[in-house]
Amino acid sequence: MEYLNRVLGIKVMYQDQALASMPNFIIARYRIQKVVLDGKDALFVYPKDELESVNAVKKHVERIEDVQGAPAILVLDHLTYRQKEYLLRDHIPFIVEGKQIYLPFMAVYLQERSDSERKEADIMLPSAQLLLLHYIYHGCGEMMTSEASQKLNFTSTSISRASRQLEEMGLVRTEKRGVQKVIYSEKTPEELFYAAKDSMGNPVKRTIFVPKADVGEDLLMSGYTALSEYTMMNPPAVKCVAADSISAWEKKSSMRLQNSDDQYEVQLWRYDPKKLVTDHCVDRLSLALALGDDRDERVEEAVEEMLQQVWRDIDGQRN
Repeated sequence: MEYLNRVLGIKVMYQDQALASMPNFIIARYRIQKVVLDGKDALFVYPKDELESVNAVKKHVERIEDVQGAPAILVLDHLTYRQKEYLLRDHIPFIVEGKQIYLPFMAVYLQERSDSERKEADIMLPSAQLLLLHYIYHGCGEMMTSEASQKLNFTSTSISRASRQLEEMGLVRTEKRGVQKVIYSEKTPEELFYAAKDSMGNPVKRTIFVPKADVGEDLLMSGYTALSEYTMMNPPAVKCVAADSISAWEKKSSMRLQNSDDQYEVQLWRYDPKKLVTDHCVDRLSLALALGDDRDERVEEAVEEMLQQVWRDIDGQRN
């Protein structure tokens, strides 16, 4: 957690000690990492989906602290103003990297920038983006939210919130059919993708460089490496892979490339890229979003070529 050290001088050491056994309802919702903050034991708690109600989160945090015997700190990508106020009210520690730090057990509260409610409504949640991309790959038309929830491993709260946001944005409609909820749209997959593109975020949150020996073979190729797999573009000198967590490499990583022969580029994604693919590369629509700001003509042409193939493949599945 470079943010804590850079802003407050708090040194973070990640611990490899095994966690005490946790209830299944906690394991399903959170990933927990033991850490030491300036000599004080603590726990980083990473929600796997969007935050549930603060009352529920408070109970979860208290249970984690009771079992593990250390303060639990929520580590979040984003936080609405209302969520922040509730977490402060209930004295629940949290860190929003680059924006806010609240560690009451260390008498620390820092707010650099808060997310407004309006911004939260305008920019798609990671769970909503995952749902929309899955729906587009599905070929649009009608899709049961229960099917999407099972495929994406969403909780009922996450799928409900994600589908509601997509409906509020005017991208899809929903309809109740008995106990089932259906998502539908009259748009083609291509039309829906471009209608939503400005509201979807870059899936890449952060990039680090890691020794090759420390990177497993199970990570998906991303960036220019994946683009070279999907198109005729030449592969880059440094292989790029995607991960939904980089905590395992914090001690061994560097922010800049130091040795092109001995390092991989590792991208931290805002959502688990493996939820959209079964192959060895990140999905093509997410990759297009990740490369959307690249103004290299060769990259732009390759991305467009890749997207055209996506639409052909989806049309082929529907016919």
